[in-house]
Amino acid sequence: MGRDLQLRAATPEDLEWIHELRHRVYARELGQHAPVPSGRLRDGLDGDNVYLVAARGADRIGFVSLTPPWLGRYALDKYLTRDELPLLTEDGLFEVRILTVEPRWRTTAAAPLLMYAALRWIAARGGRRVVAMGRTELLDMYLAAGLRPVGRTVHSGALTFEVLTGSVTELTKVTRDRYGTLLERLRSAVDWRLDMPFAPRPDGCEHGGASFTAIGTDFRSLHRRHRVVAADVLDAWFPPAPGVRAALAEDPAWAARTSPPTGAEGLLAEIAAARELPTETLAVGAGSSDLIFRAFGQWLTPQSRVLLMDPGYGEYAHVTERVIGCRVDRFRLRREDGWRIDPARLSAAVASGRYDLVVVVNPNNPTGRHAPAAELRSVIAAAPARTRWWIDEAYLGYVDLTESLAGLAATDPRVVVCSSLSKMYGLSGLRAAYLVAEPTTAAQLRLRTPPWPVSLPAQLAAVAALRDPAYYSDCWLRTHALRRQLAADLAGLDETVVVEEGVANFLTMTLPSGGPSAAQVVNECRRHDVYLRDLSPLSSAYEGRTVRIAVKDTAENARIVDGFQAALEVLRPGSASLVSMPAGVPAAGSAR
Repeated sequence: MGRDLQLRAATPEDLEWIHELRHRVYARELGQHAPVPSGRLRDGLDGDNVYLVAARGADRIGFVSLTPPWLGRYALDKYLTRDELPLLTEDGLFEVRILTVEPRWRTTAAAPLLMYAALRWIAARGGRRVVAMGRTELLDMYLAAGLRPVGRTVHSGALTFEVLTGSVTELTKVTRDRYGTLLERLRSAVDWRLDMPFAPRPDGCEHGGASFTAIGTDFRSLHRRHRVVAADVLDAWFPPAPGVRAALAEDPAWAARTSPPTGAEGLLAEIAAARELPTETLAVGAGSSDLIFRAFGQWLTPQSRVLLMDPGYGEYAHVTERVIGCRVDRFRLRREDGWRIDPARLSAAVASGRYDLVVVVNPNNPTGRHAPAAELRSVIAAAPARTRWWIDEAYLGYVDLTESLAGLAATDPRVVVCSSLSKMYGLSGLRAAYLVAEPTTAAQLRLRTPPWPVSLPAQLAAVAALRDPAYYSDCWLRTHALRRQLAADLAGLDETVVVEEGVANFLTMTLPSGGPSAAQVVNECRRHDVYLRDLSPLSSAYEGRTVRIAVKDTAENARIVDGFQAALEVLRPGSASLVSMPAGVPAAGSAR
């Protein structure tokens, strides 16, 4: 179709054409609606839904409409009740509707590309499931895309529609498997102006860390690290303890060429001493991701049912849904509750015993909220015996290590605690983590652990880090001061944006509806070598409008503020000042 085929979000100038094309097609051509004198068709969702448009030069070719879940209503509500179609009550459900193409373009790739753009837009906003009404005459097109009938038919005027649905994960897989080659060929023929990449990550997991691409993943331009602010990953802003640096510097050639202790025996003994735990309750890995993949792969199957917090760390959804294929439910954390876990609501969610595993990241990433240990203990104590609990305490040092559930995990076979030494101890590049479990469970995991799971430099560094708790306690306290100052500095830039601190080494900013998306702000900040994290793919609760920022040192925090201010000036000229939400203050309604 030529390089000038453009896919974009609809502009205000597009809307009159959209309403006019809808009238031509659905009133005059197909008879779904009665013609109206204005020659324009509108409905109750206009102004709230999202239109994506395909155009070629000055010619508009087609459009598709998307209804996000945060509106609380769908076009299908006109035809079916929620009891008739319970699907409409699911979290993360997006509706795709009125895919429409100008007559002379209907034999081109315009319609499939608009469908693909809709899927990418939904995935980039944390969508979990799609619902659509497919005209019976075009049903094959929808089925080929991976959508499946739910057994409900809708009649509207002279048209009959089949209600269709599909999970975003499965639709993305079908698209990649069936149409990957075609899409790759079309990529060069499309002017993609949407605020997400044309193609998803090959592994399907949305990570931070784009900042290393700017530095250079081939390691030939590491000098760039001095100008890039890597606030898109939650690495510590402070260096490792002096003893760590000394251990690594003493004989780096020996540490590089020498095999470490086979089972990390010294590291296990140091963790046991530092955390006052029996050694037999411990297992180590090359970072928490290593432990997650190893443990979940042993415990779970496609028949397993898992409950994840939403929003929550994306690796858990990736492993359970995409790698293992489990049945995954979400426990939705609510903005109006300050993103905190309601223990009564969580107890009710797990009471039936249908879950094989419940995952709680505490403090939560990305919300930054901490659930008190006493509350979690009570919930776990009341939970069914068959449900296993995975408690991720990667950021607990920023709260209080005495809040750990490691002691419970050491004796209760239902509980496992995972703790990374990366983010709290400034060892992200070395990859070291451990988990705590009842001795039989820990032994089973050690049995499936390959020899030398943690490198010698990482073992040396981790042992030295654990021997200097005073240094790290001071760093964690200074992190709180830096976070508060960063929030305060951001608070003078735009009063329509909400800043929420949380309790760990990061904060979030939520942009107002009707303004730039989180992806647009993130992309604009990168022009200033400031890298932030767009949280949109993690959860539809963020509505495509929330950015996470890692706390850095004073100089880099100042660059973050400058970069964000510059981005706002480009994207929203005339902005005024930011509202800062301190830790512990709910943001009820403030970001709407």
